[in-house]
Amino acid sequence: MPVAHFHLVDGAYTPEQHRELLTAASRCYSEVLGSPLERIRAFIVRYHPDDVAVAGTVVGAGAPPAPYFTAIVLAGRPATQRQELAARFTDLIVDLLGAQRSLVRGQIVEVDPANWAIAGTAAATTRASEIAGRAGAAKTPS
Repeated sequence: MPVAHFHLVDGAYTPEQHRELLTAASRCYSEVLGSPLERIRAFIVRYHPDDVAVAGTVVGAGAPPAPYFTAIVLAGRPATQRQELAARFTDLIVDLLGAQRSLVRGQIVEVDPANWAIAGTAAATTRASEIAGRAGAAKTPS
């Protein structure tokens, strides 16, 4: 289920950097969430430099590119996992793309399993036992 979108300015990074980011982000998702790699999807969404503004200045007019990511997870994941995922995705963007850490933004979006489809069926149905297990583990004090 895990899906990541990396919003990047077109031409700011090389195709090799894109490949490295997608591959590393997929592994990261798998490690942090304990999710099988085959379930993970990662995408780069490209924007023309004239279609992005940072601090009120368009990138095409000289503003630095400021990467943004969205990571989608099924609701019920512990806050520690979500926070680690955000931190590690930020690290990947800084390390692999050379972006300024202070310019990187991101969000973790929780989706109700009833509102996420896997092969046309609600994740709440498809992954019922996994979701119940995570919900129980999240409520158990460490």
